[in-house]
Amino acid sequence: MCSDTQHNGADPVIEVRNLVARYGEQLVLNDVTFDVPRGEIFVILGGSGCGKTTLLKHMTGLLKPASGQVYYAGTDITTLDEDQLAGIQRNIGIAFQSGALFNSLTVGENVALPMREYTDMPEDLIQATVVLKLSLVGLASAKELLPEQLSGGMKKRAGLARAIALDPPIVYFDEPSAGLDPIMASGLDDLILDLKRLLGITFIIVTHELESIKKIADHVLMLDGGKAVFRGTVREAQASSIQRVRQFFERKADAHIRQHHT
Repeated sequence: MCSDTQHNGADPVIEVRNLVARYGEQLVLNDVTFDVPRGEIFVILGGSGCGKTTLLKHMTGLLKPASGQVYYAGTDITTLDEDQLAGIQRNIGIAFQSGALFNSLTVGENVALPMREYTDMPEDLIQATVVLKLSLVGLASAKELLPEQLSGGMKKRAGLARAIALDPPIVYFDEPSAGLDPIMASGLDDLILDLKRLLGITFIIVTHELESIKKIADHVLMLDGGKAVFRGTVREAQASSIQRVRQFFERKADAHIRQHHT
């Protein structure tokens, strides 16, 4: 177990404490504790089925833990009722793996949706904000298109534009590079870095794409077997004495997997 699964720096925006998650009898997350510093790109990584997306859903309040706490700006969201939690969720953006756009709405209407749902903004201001957000993600010309007319990379960008529609201080992004070719994935990485720099957004990103992790991550958290086994910088991860962490960053399979394939 890595001793550095907590962060003692100033001003964490998210604090996860002793989080335990179960699906029925199955233990998915086991006593996970860490902080996310404000204004960073924080990457959650690990093998398939290790609990990354489950952790993300608990951090956004979409799932309730079996035990433990998740603090957002000092408030334990696990204790909130539905209305209180909705108030918190208005302050966070979530970009899902598929983009999760509504196919019957144009790209512009998709981005406008959070503004119409959560604010009393006048229509002319909503439209101006839609153009601004789409411009930020390089999709100014796609406002009137339907999602089916977009490429995979454009859908991801449109989903990100919707996630930042209400100027949230924090954005969760699940597998941003999944299904994208390396050039598109690199462009999305650049966009995330730009939004962090321009808007000061804290990004919490689930991914296993090694090149993206090396390019964008300020800190990484590695899950293995439901536990947080490492938390630190990419450089610290690459120098880690923890075998599972080193294997991930060196892209080395476990010995039994190598034997299985030889």
